[in-house]
Amino acid sequence: MFSRLTIPALITLIAIASPARAQQTVLRAARMLDVESGQIVNNAVVVIEGDRIVRVGGSVPRNADVIDLGNSTLMPGFMDLHTHLGSDLVGDWANRPVTETEADVALRAAHNAVITLNAGFTTVRDMSGFAGVALRRAIEAEMAQGPRIVAAANSLGITGGHCDVTGYAPGILELGPAYGVADGPAGVLEATRYQIKHGAQFIKICATAGVLSFEGPVGAQQFSEEEMRTVVEEAARHGMRVAAHAHGTEGIIAAIRAGVASIEHGSMLDDEAIRLMRERGTYLVPTTYLVGAINLDALPPPIRTKAEMILPLAVESLRRAISAGVRIAFGTDAAVYPHGDNAKEFAVLVERGMTPLAAVQSATIHAADLLGVQDRGRIAQGLLADLVAVPGNPLEDITVTERVSFVMKGGEVTRR
Repeated sequence: MFSRLTIPALITLIAIASPARAQQTVLRAARMLDVESGQIVNNAVVVIEGDRIVRVGGSVPRNADVIDLGNSTLMPGFMDLHTHLGSDLVGDWANRPVTETEADVALRAAHNAVITLNAGFTTVRDMSGFAGVALRRAIEAEMAQGPRIVAAANSLGITGGHCDVTGYAPGILELGPAYGVADGPAGVLEATRYQIKHGAQFIKICATAGVLSFEGPVGAQQFSEEEMRTVVEEAARHGMRVAAHAHGTEGIIAAIRAGVASIEHGSMLDDEAIRLMRERGTYLVPTTYLVGAINLDALPPPIRTKAEMILPLAVESLRRAISAGVRIAFGTDAAVYPHGDNAKEFAVLVERGMTPLAAVQSATIHAADLLGVQDRGRIAQGLLADLVAVPGNPLEDITVTERVSFVMKGGEVTRR
């Protein structure tokens, strides 16, 4: 029957019958870092289709959209596993709990999310309460811009503890399990279930007191080991992991024994805590750049006193943990210093004893491992096209991570 068709008509018929090939984007760069092997690959070619990497290396496909990044190093998108997108230390920050609403927090978080993404962080684990959950949904629905958010909903803590709101008269902002404030195994079980019901993807607990709050000694244990184990077991039933804010040694050890996936800060590690972390594979998320970056003048006197006591101890604890081979995942506590400076954590990790490669791995393959995801953290076929480019070679000068020149999230260029 084809004998009656002209050649142009036949070509048109074939084109209509054949499925259209998706548009491909090719990234070319002078170098690419293989974060698993630590090798620099010269003359990098990465082929992207939709939101995925379809090929690494080889020739450039015909009719592809080519982005030439020139004398840059292509890297996986960075991951920051301890952010507070809805917070900062600007103005009367200490009284915001009684002067602002969740809407204020969400709008601030949306502003800071764009800054964080443009700094090269394509995934964050965020502790901004239900505002963080709402922002995650908005980003996924393409109503807002920002990194992929793994949200904690409200952090869990004891009545009057670091995750409660303290310093006000009785009757002002008295919180309960829905807001994460709970006591005893039954109370923390209810609080955990409530956070999961309303969008939490992991649970954060306050195992000890903290710095930026008005309760007692910064290192004091708050949740009991039994309470923490209740949270860990319930979270596990829902396929979730638990992160423990912990400064003091006793609280750190109790949290590790309870089965948390990560210790946040870990300011007072002793030999026993380090041994347990190594045995159980517990991650340390050290948030160490803030030690020199926090504006002490912005802190009320009682809080400043706690900061000046604990921060030097945190530096030494991290050095010991690195030397002992404790697993490190990248986290910054961004909000304590300006959002967008997250990458400055890399250089400080190197100062504390990590190699440049290990520092990069903490924000890529190790961060992905702590999150329990396999679709990011490397540049490989089938993974999400979450990519950044930096000038120079990060293995020779880790500070180039602070000068991200290109960001792609899910195949979409967000900074160029």
